[in-house]
Amino acid sequence: MRRTGGQIVCEALLRQGVEVVFGLPGGAILPLYQTLPEYPQLRHILVRHEQGAAHAADGYARATGRPGVAWATSGPGATNLVTGIATAHMDSIPIVIITGQVGRDAIGSDAFQETDITGITLPITKHNYLVMNASELPNVIAEAFHIATTGRPGPVLVDIPKDVFQEETEVADTPTINLIGYKPTIKGNDRQIRRAAELIQKAERPIILAGHGVIFSEAYDELRTLAEKTQMPVITTLLGISCFPEDHVLSVGMPGMHGMAYASLAIEESDLLLAVGMRFDDRIIGDPARFATNSKKIHIEIDPSEIGKNISVDVPIVGDAKHILAALLKLAPTKTHPDWVKHITDLKKSHPSLDIRPTDKLLPQFIIKKLSMATNGEAIIVTGVGQHQMWAAQFYTFKNPRSFITSGGAGSMGYEVPGAMGVQVGQPDKTVWSIAGDGGFQMTMCEIATMVENKIPVKIAIINNNFLGMVRQWQQFFYEKSYVATEYSHNPDFVKLAEAFGVLGLRVTKQDQVESAIKQAMEYDGPVIIDFVVEAEENVYPMIPSGQTVHDMIEEPRQTESQPIS
Repeated sequence: MRRTGGQIVCEALLRQGVEVVFGLPGGAILPLYQTLPEYPQLRHILVRHEQGAAHAADGYARATGRPGVAWATSGPGATNLVTGIATAHMDSIPIVIITGQVGRDAIGSDAFQETDITGITLPITKHNYLVMNASELPNVIAEAFHIATTGRPGPVLVDIPKDVFQEETEVADTPTINLIGYKPTIKGNDRQIRRAAELIQKAERPIILAGHGVIFSEAYDELRTLAEKTQMPVITTLLGISCFPEDHVLSVGMPGMHGMAYASLAIEESDLLLAVGMRFDDRIIGDPARFATNSKKIHIEIDPSEIGKNISVDVPIVGDAKHILAALLKLAPTKTHPDWVKHITDLKKSHPSLDIRPTDKLLPQFIIKKLSMATNGEAIIVTGVGQHQMWAAQFYTFKNPRSFITSGGAGSMGYEVPGAMGVQVGQPDKTVWSIAGDGGFQMTMCEIATMVENKIPVKIAIINNNFLGMVRQWQQFFYEKSYVATEYSHNPDFVKLAEAFGVLGLRVTKQDQVESAIKQAMEYDGPVIIDFVVEAEENVYPMIPSGQTVHDMIEEPRQTESQPIS
């Protein structure tokens, strides 16, 4: 059967179960777009900016566990994807990017809109391809999805010259995948798992540190059962949030630079650290030489290059978290640690990171706590990067898996709008809230038009302090309040902006307006933008300065009473 390259790509995507593609056309990829009408079951969402396509594909993948797909044309179309690709790469998100390229004869001639996108993205993709013959496309697309979704997930880019989309070739019925040397380890080493069980048996102050890998492997039940059987408290990394229910008695929250003080202290005082599907990021460990020096360490991780990279461990176990935790469950002892659990409870009382100080001012913490209560902790929360991201991680109580979605490793401002759009497309029956910074929102707010056009009902809460808040906080703490290039003196009127886009816009300036605004947004059938005008110089606490340890932690000055939230 003869097919054009464009037809081959569409059919290959459908074979992989792809239902939606986020993209924006241009000359080099136009032949692929002209093929789309032949495949009505392949939904295409036309974004306003290619960065939005990459972030939307990323959000879709995080929310569903299925690979997201984005398209763009050559040159600036492809380079506009780079931030989104880097975001997915840092957080191990399975997305497949297809870019158009100038015709084969023009490659290397500096033709109009020619850019070496495979060269540019080499450091930020798990793998990439430049396909020079249409006959290669079935196998390449199949390989791209296999690589993106197996082992440690990640982005894969496929660059296709314009005339390859147009070329006709004979197509085999079934593509083949033959990746010599690519065989990710899934099953953990039995001897190492036995050693881990022995350490758990001996431990008196154990902690589980659960990361993003628990979500990738969907090891929620195994993690919870192991925690309950061994009575090990569970701390989650920023990207591990929602892998363990935060209303569980063994939940201790997030540690690190802006994590709960008691979580960081518990790690410091533990005698056993069971790290699952996480990479000992610098925002958690601070100074590697002074991190959790009192504990033995077990590290379960599917990517062997991460084990021992930042922190030396006593028992390394390479493999998939779900498989390894299931095997560990069979060997792990049934234990209790009442004194240790009580000690952590006491730490929560003596270091109350989630208290909200009494004030009449509108605080971001108050807003997010109210949102958590209004949604019963069951919405999907998507954030940008900065102070609002940390407050969302701290003050929203996440009960369901895959319900906290954010840019972690790359820290990409502007993720909040297109990321939430992709999440809502992937989970159309769920309530999706984007908690946005006023700075990050303005970077990608053009995708509000895409939401309206495609009836994507994301609710957006702008935490509007007229600052690049996290940068301002650093300037306050470490640069003697020298606020250089961090204040927005003329933000737009976000309510009028909402009206211009054709969505509901609300403004909230007082505490007693918060509940009704959230309720109105939830009842509205369509996208909503709420402009929460908050205290301008509010800070995120606690804070461990970069490269320091829990002993250098800055906690919020203690108040005589905290503000009740009801």
